[in-house]
Amino acid sequence: MISIRRRIAVGLAAATLGALALGVQAQPATKKELVLGATAGSNGDQLKWGIVPLLEKKGYKVRIVEFNDYVQPNLALAQGSLDANLFQHRVYLQKFAAEHKLDLAEIVQAPIAPLGVYSTKRKTLADIREGDRFAIPNDPSNLARALLLLEQNRLITLKPGIDPLRATQNDVAGNPRKIRFQPLEAAQLPRALGDVEFAVITGNFAISSGLKLTEAVVLEKTPDHYLNVVAVKSADKDTPWARDLVQAFRSPEFKAVVDSRFPGYAKPAFLQ
Repeated sequence: MISIRRRIAVGLAAATLGALALGVQAQPATKKELVLGATAGSNGDQLKWGIVPLLEKKGYKVRIVEFNDYVQPNLALAQGSLDANLFQHRVYLQKFAAEHKLDLAEIVQAPIAPLGVYSTKRKTLADIREGDRFAIPNDPSNLARALLLLEQNRLITLKPGIDPLRATQNDVAGNPRKIRFQPLEAAQLPRALGDVEFAVITGNFAISSGLKLTEAVVLEKTPDHYLNVVAVKSADKDTPWARDLVQAFRSPEFKAVVDSRFPGYAKPAFLQ
């Protein structure tokens, strides 16, 4: 009786292991459905025109989700609603992930429309009058970026020794024209143009609102750490699909799309 029971137990165990093995074998070799997030406008367009076609050629089914703010794309990525996103630079990703305790990682850099100063009331920075209002981004990394752009154009001076990547309005040491700052959410800056003399607008939201880079009063010379990055969950950064995504961004086909459709964009070295 005992031996029969043992034989039955062994048989059941073998059958279970066999079923598990078949189940493992039945799983796809790699993930083939991807959900990519991007802010509306040029970032989403880069994915649609330059990346999705390349991934589809490799057998992927890709869906793009567009956002109109700089908060939800990373939260959606961390929660698993997205597989990757394209909307932010390295400084913002690192700061946001640290503040929200998110385990996110950069896998490749991408082009970005330069930050610019725009105006419908003044033609050049030389036309600034005392007390003119400047709308600027209110998220910390782009606020610092905007202040640095203004300092580079000799409109303000920042306190010596501060970290320029973390500068705030409290770090403005000199403001000879008594510029008045109005911090707003980045997506709202184009709409503020009619209410202020100048607005410092991130490139993606400038373009998505109908502004052209050539219409800017001045554009930044974008440093490497302000290029866009593709972000994923850290656990996914070495997956086959993540490697395919990196390969797509580094491809000659994507470079051709950037060169033809996104003139004037700051680009990583491998797309120069």
